[in-house]
Amino acid sequence: MNRLAASSSPYLLQHADNPVDWFPWGDEAFAQAKETGRPLLVSVGYSSCHWCHVMEHESFSDQATAALMNELFVNVKVDREERPDVDALTMEACVTMTGQGGWPTTVFLTPDGRPFYAGTYFPPDPRHGLPSFRQVLEAIAGAWHDRRDDLEAQAERLVSALGGATRLEPGEGPLSPSLLDAAERGLARDYEPAFGGFGTAPKFPPSSAIELLLRRGGDEALGMVRRTLDGMSAGGLYDVVGGGFHRYSVDARWVVPHFEKMLYDNALLTSAYLHAWVVTGEDRYRTVVEETVGYLLREMLLASGGFASAQDADMDGIEGLTYTWTSAEWAELGLAADLLEPFEHGRSIIRGDLDAPTKARLLDLRADRPQPFRDDKAIASWNGLALAALAESARRIERDEWLEAAVRLGDFLVGPLHGEDGRVLRSVRDGRVSGGGFLDDHANVAHGLVELHIATGDVRWLLEARRIAERAIELFADDERGGFFLAPHDGEPLAARSKDLDDDPIPSGNSMMASVLVRLGRIWGDDAMIERGEGVLRLLAPAMERVPRAFSWALCALDLHLAPPRELAIVGDVRSEVARAALAPFAPRSVVAVGPSDEVPLLRGKTLVDGRDAVYVCERFTCRVPATSAGELRG
Repeated sequence: MNRLAASSSPYLLQHADNPVDWFPWGDEAFAQAKETGRPLLVSVGYSSCHWCHVMEHESFSDQATAALMNELFVNVKVDREERPDVDALTMEACVTMTGQGGWPTTVFLTPDGRPFYAGTYFPPDPRHGLPSFRQVLEAIAGAWHDRRDDLEAQAERLVSALGGATRLEPGEGPLSPSLLDAAERGLARDYEPAFGGFGTAPKFPPSSAIELLLRRGGDEALGMVRRTLDGMSAGGLYDVVGGGFHRYSVDARWVVPHFEKMLYDNALLTSAYLHAWVVTGEDRYRTVVEETVGYLLREMLLASGGFASAQDADMDGIEGLTYTWTSAEWAELGLAADLLEPFEHGRSIIRGDLDAPTKARLLDLRADRPQPFRDDKAIASWNGLALAALAESARRIERDEWLEAAVRLGDFLVGPLHGEDGRVLRSVRDGRVSGGGFLDDHANVAHGLVELHIATGDVRWLLEARRIAERAIELFADDERGGFFLAPHDGEPLAARSKDLDDDPIPSGNSMMASVLVRLGRIWGDDAMIERGEGVLRLLAPAMERVPRAFSWALCALDLHLAPPRELAIVGDVRSEVARAALAPFAPRSVVAVGPSDEVPLLRGKTLVDGRDAVYVCERFTCRVPATSAGELRG
């Protein structure tokens, strides 16, 4: 066993018995590099990454390759999910040098941490125009020995090109509804009408774009929403047997997925389908919500109350083995052959409608097969997204057991993942915390806690969300240009700082912070907090106009910011008739607080009316006569 045996990361532990003398990222590795004068070879991946497994099997488990690595380099293995700051640095270096990125990322650094050469997967033998991994190792080591000064200069040039997002200046023009109009037109141009979605294969679930189009409304926008949601849930990308979505589709029809399942995808898609059900009233979207939440609670829930981060794509070295079927197996079950779509290894994917008894029968049969590896570290950021989806789904579909799970998750996020200095921690596994959290951890947890407050009516969740948002401003804010850095000001200094800006595959920390700050700012009447959120939007405005698909959650935040302020102050039981009527519509441009509580400015001084639950509909804290019934609310 190498040094990774002491790690908490499942991904690092998967490499603990490699003959490679791996170091985890940290001071020991850099001290070794400086002492020996050798460059660092940094390999970045994650536990459910297919090509990461391939490279581990082909190269890192090979004795001869490992011996060469150990002789020539100080070798560092990084779990990108635990260290998104290191991942951002190495990925930007890779894209800058090669024009493309992916995982595993293979990056060579000087002993002081500056990247000078980067790539992704390298095969054990030359193929498809790629050199073998051993050829790369020998070439880099030779250049380091013979031309170190040139590589040091190359590292300096590369580092000066990195961190471009941190140098962006805010847009000069006004934040206007024309940005939203242009974004909708841009999404319509990218829309793929045959099967839904945007762009060409491979196709990733466009959760944030769906949310934006639902906010826009109108026949064209909702047509794109319906076609995309229906295409994704027909089977393949969506697991029609057990619920939940795989990470992406390799084809245009959403049929052949890459079979890993990520917590963040399933959280975001639960919210998207839930909102589509509320907007359209079409029960097939509610069914997807129920099945996806069922999957999360059945297969991803941890004893701590948090959720695991991912399930692997491969079982026994075969991708999709748990989820696919042979024609002989299918024939024995007596099911229609036209429900199967060909995959590989003589196996097929289920696509089409199944009744509930058939789903249950197939799920029981699947339970006897090899199951995908589950990465059981709980990441604060992704659990925050899951909390928002679970809490709102519980409220709207009225499932008490879901709400109980949401409260347990909230307790988990403000308990084991709450640092002594008030910051959110990144992740925890078996009681071991990986370290301080990043911007997205704070933004997404605050977002989830706001939704939990609305679902439960417990003001402590709203107060905790504001506390986390204020701490995030202290830790991450860029007071010079606006927006927020990915890593905290007191974090480990890397060769270049990063700002997380684009909403792909999940809302960026900046976009989510903008949304959270505008929501909380309106509830507190805090103009400074709203201005912080507006600063993010000004920073992103030029990019939102050019590439709306990549900034769809930022556009959702802009939609809220530009909307006339509308506040709902609910006093009493959040499950009362009048409260349920107030909360029933899809109203993402409104903000909500539930009391009574004098700690929250929007609720201050507001009481029950003659002992009855009441809803105060306000605009900039100027409120109409409180309603105590659904009829009064409509009137």
